[in-house]
Amino acid sequence: MIKYVGKRLFYALLTVLTLTVLTFFMMRMLPGDPFIGAKAIPEATMEALNRKYGLDKPVLEQLIIYISNAFKGDLGVSIKYNRPITDIISQAFPYSLDLGIRALIFATITGVLLGIVAAVKRGTKWDSITMIFAIIGVSVPSFIVGSLLQYFFGLKLYQWTGTKFFPITGWNSFASKILPSFALSFSSLATISRLMRTSMLDVLGQDYIKTAKSKGLSQKKIIWKHAVRNAIMPVITVLGPIAASVLTGAFVVENIFSIPGMGKFFVMSIQDQDYTMISGITLFYGIFLVVANLIVDLAYGFIDPRVKLTTGKE
Repeated sequence: MIKYVGKRLFYALLTVLTLTVLTFFMMRMLPGDPFIGAKAIPEATMEALNRKYGLDKPVLEQLIIYISNAFKGDLGVSIKYNRPITDIISQAFPYSLDLGIRALIFATITGVLLGIVAAVKRGTKWDSITMIFAIIGVSVPSFIVGSLLQYFFGLKLYQWTGTKFFPITGWNSFASKILPSFALSFSSLATISRLMRTSMLDVLGQDYIKTAKSKGLSQKKIIWKHAVRNAIMPVITVLGPIAASVLTGAFVVENIFSIPGMGKFFVMSIQDQDYTMISGITLFYGIFLVVANLIVDLAYGFIDPRVKLTTGKE
């Protein structure tokens, strides 16, 4: 167990380091300049700005300094906002995390239940409805889902009833969090439901399920005690990538619903070529997602006792 965790931590550190280096160089390959929006800046002032943000040094030296500071928890200062990146993250990330957790929980629970129903009711209208729903969820991007939710449940429902059930912007009440959470979870929910259905159908055809039926066990007991625990394994393995897609997809949803999360800062940093902001947010999310994947790997081993957390060597 300790060897496995140590190996995974080493690969996680290597992944984060590679991500940092690639992001650092790719941002500097973009055309333009982070101060390009400023008008008629004197040469002396431009030199002072470059010196302040370390842009006057060779690129390789900038990279070494950035990585060294990052290990100390210093992600630099935003060129546009003139604020430490860590302060901006501490201000905005709680909103993004709240949205992501709500969307992930809703997508996982609802997707698993829909997958179970579709598998148990295979060939019926419930199976067809679930699969149509899943296909739409995979095909339609979150910004279209969010816009449709705003139009029908935010505007039209208000016109029909005269009551504002779901605010279309903001993040200051329980009602205002429903539409963006559903919009962000829709694609992941569809993916989980399809995967759970396929896995359940495979498990329900296994010999031990037939044996349980021959012993006279009720369908409810067979499904929840024997089938679901084994069928849910593939879902657990994809929760890491799904968490990644939920968090990165939150950038678009946050902008649509005017949520004061990380999306606003990340999108603006790309437009303004705010190198330190782009690198800082990317590094932060990289670490967050690597840790999330590590937790999923460990949880997989605990849930399924057949899986041994080893390095692959006896």
